[in-house]
Amino acid sequence: MIHIAICDDERDFVAYLTGLLEKYAAETGEEIRITACYDGLELTEKYDTTIDLVFLDIQMERMDGLHAAERIRQMDEGVGIIFLTTLVQYGLEGYRYQAVNYIIKPMKYIRLKEEMNQWLKRRRKEESPSLVIANDSGRYKVFLKSLRYVETYNRNLLLHTEGEKIVCYKNMKEMERELKEKGFARCHTSYLVNLNYIKGIKKLELELITGEILPISQPRRKEFTERLTEYWGDLL
Repeated sequence: MIHIAICDDERDFVAYLTGLLEKYAAETGEEIRITACYDGLELTEKYDTTIDLVFLDIQMERMDGLHAAERIRQMDEGVGIIFLTTLVQYGLEGYRYQAVNYIIKPMKYIRLKEEMNQWLKRRRKEESPSLVIANDSGRYKVFLKSLRYVETYNRNLLLHTEGEKIVCYKNMKEMERELKEKGFARCHTSYLVNLNYIKGIKKLELELITGEILPISQPRRKEFTERLTEYWGDLL
């Protein structure tokens, strides 16, 4: 299932693009779910992290597509964004937000089919596992390849990613069960670390490739070292 959002303040165009996508689904056999939004604020205020691809108009009232893309990137670093515009210069500006591409309106089916084929090809090549985290600030899609470590934080968890720190209301045992078979290991009661980020171990400390130092508890040292050795061995 591919979840696609269309965000455009021209309702006729939303209906037109929906029809093109339904035609593409019928031709290719892809299962596509479509969510329609009619301005950037509507899309971002209740952003759904199950969305895989957004067709996003740049010129809209209340919140334009560029500001909407900026907000989306704070919540979801992996979603595909294809900008829709009538002016080339706006489309080029959209690449600041890691846009997949931009399409000059009006759009023909042959162009949509080409874009969808290319996006699906990239997606299947680059697809990586992720977590969806919900907290008081909203919902976030966290790709495991960008998650350095998890630590306990005021009876909750704090996820340290490459881009930001995200509070999570799960407990450490739940998180460990979810990530243990995905390249993470518990080095301390309060820390769960991504083994791919470890540079080395010295006594009761480990150093990440980012230069960060995390503690290793004495009771966990032997098991953790064995896990790391096994992980490194698999990579060699």
